[in-house]
Amino acid sequence: MILLDNVTKYYPGDKAPALDQINLYIEPKEFVFLVGKSGAGKSTFIKMLTREEKPTSGKVMVGGIDYTYLRRRHIPHLRRRLGVVFQDFKLLPNRTVYENVAFALEIVGVSNAEIRRTVPKVLELVGLADKGDRFPSELSGGQRQRVAIARSMARQPKILIADEPTGNLDPETSWGIVRLLEEINNFGTTILVTTHDENIVNQLKRRVVTLKDGKIVGDQKSYGHYDLDATGRNRIIKHTIAASMPVESTVEDIRRATNSSRRIITKHNDVTMEPLGGPASMHKDMDVTSPNIKGPVVSSSVGQNTKKASQEAKPVPKRRIVR
Repeated sequence: MILLDNVTKYYPGDKAPALDQINLYIEPKEFVFLVGKSGAGKSTFIKMLTREEKPTSGKVMVGGIDYTYLRRRHIPHLRRRLGVVFQDFKLLPNRTVYENVAFALEIVGVSNAEIRRTVPKVLELVGLADKGDRFPSELSGGQRQRVAIARSMARQPKILIADEPTGNLDPETSWGIVRLLEEINNFGTTILVTTHDENIVNQLKRRVVTLKDGKIVGDQKSYGHYDLDATGRNRIIKHTIAASMPVESTVEDIRRATNSSRRIITKHNDVTMEPLGGPASMHKDMDVTSPNIKGPVVSSSVGQNTKKASQEAKPVPKRRIVR
């Protein structure tokens, strides 16, 4: 689950915001394209999700974690729980394909036995089962991107963010990468892809969110097409989070849910989550794993239904004194 509630971001010295009152809700297991011209705010949007940047105002929640309460020392743990794929791959050149994928597990303390079980399965998933002993320089661009995807999927994240994953690839190879992302999505992973590839967006007909000058100007829930100015019939006149939530939910329900849909309880290195009051759709994401972090208990009783309790409470009758 990804939720941005009235998110605005100003960079120092800029008169106009990089993001301007962004309201967006992405359901678990969705496949979403984020499109827009250069400078529209896509990079800042991604940095909000990976916590490279903090919003000037507004609320960000990813995978059930409210970034408002996220401390600096917890950010590395958060990023290890998100799968991120970059346009330039960011592979370690002096390590083999197997070692690049294994490294993503080593840094989070996974045992050697578990690494030996996991890496071959992930390489098989991306079609590189026979390339484990190769170095990145020995691979094609498409194969290197598959290694990057394998590395991001090794920790089995619930959310995978792909930032221009086909930008440096030829059309045929690009389609192979997109089909792989679709397959990963079918396993239940939420996929968010930023792209300038009009053909891929138009042919896949998935949800398409369009940014322009830091604002969401289009949000086509299904059969989306590439329309940078949102001039077509799917143009959004008024965009709120409620458009993506169940009909019975209101904007106040959604904002209340951001405050009270989860109670995070930390004890030693274990994190569990318990649902509180809020829309039922917020409970779909209960299988999301939060970072193993240490910290104080963070809880909220905002939005809980106290009306029923008050109705059930009966006044205590006065005793009748008989003289």
